[in-house]
Amino acid sequence: MKLLLLSSLLALATAPAVLAQSPAAANTLKTKVKPVGQPSVKTKATAAEAAPVTGPSDAVIDAKANALTANMQQALGLSPQQTEKVRAINRLGIDNVETARVRYRTDPRKLAGVVESIGNSRLLAIKEVLTPAQFQKYQRKREEKMGIPNVQGVQGNPAPGLGGGGDQ
Repeated sequence: MKLLLLSSLLALATAPAVLAQSPAAANTLKTKVKPVGQPSVKTKATAAEAAPVTGPSDAVIDAKANALTANMQQALGLSPQQTEKVRAINRLGIDNVETARVRYRTDPRKLAGVVESIGNSRLLAIKEVLTPAQFQKYQRKREEKMGIPNVQGVQGNPAPGLGGGGDQ
């Protein structure tokens, strides 16, 4: 499972390197724009830069969704019906995130907001499929993975020098 995920990520990482090795001079697109009352503006771009960037293929998205679902199935003990529902939710979430990465590649703040929104809707959909005990376990694992401190850790002793004790 990890090998499949790593190999798909490796394939994604090497795709730009292959494109960069293509001869740029043969695919150069030149444009000249002259706004009214302004000097002309010339730009030169390769065909790869001018063409719309596409996201990963359906096979890559399916591989990511299947790996994520298999991990959840093993960790949470999902039933076959739950597994198929979670697979569909994961597939949709991954597809939406990859589409957003392409669409908002030049606007990281917008991308972060869209990805967070997709994650929240995915979380709500998963909550409807899992039992309360499974969802609690899923949340705990998710928080550990994301580095979110648990409530008990936040309620520890106050920082030195800030008081908080009644002996002052």
